[in-house]
Amino acid sequence: MDVKETQIALKPAALAYQKKMSNPLYFWFGMLIKLPSAVFWKFRIKELDADKCVVTIPYSWRTQNPFNSIYFAAMAGAGELSTGALCQLAISGQGKYSMLVVDFRAEFFKKANQKITFTCEQGQELSSLIESLQPNETGKLTMISSGKNLQGEEVARFYVTWSFKRKA
Repeated sequence: MDVKETQIALKPAALAYQKKMSNPLYFWFGMLIKLPSAVFWKFRIKELDADKCVVTIPYSWRTQNPFNSIYFAAMAGAGELSTGALCQLAISGQGKYSMLVVDFRAEFFKKANQKITFTCEQGQELSSLIESLQPNETGKLTMISSGKNLQGEEVARFYVTWSFKRKA
């Protein structure tokens, strides 16, 4: 994971979250408790900083459907993780927030029959929303996670709408 460039912009709690998510053992244990399917499907966070999150999902027997491609639910999980980890990073050290997925949409373009990399690059937009919320105020943001194969071709795109409520 790339920790170098954005450390200055992140608060100490966000830096701690970033460090934990970059530690494979901590990530594995955290996912085992909170999101066991991520462990089974072998998701990996390759990069997490204030701007973007990059998550990979392998093409293997664990993720494969009967049509010899990655199961759509596994890809949806990786896409959601790329947005959700960015959300968790953005709210770290910003006070108490509740967050919830309120809408989800997907588009599929090519057969996913190799490792897929999901990238969400809306960190700055997300940070602006989080910082603008007043106590007991709710805000929504539709985050886009683009999944690409090893050749750089877009395989799928997920639109995950997160709702945030700043607690008093």
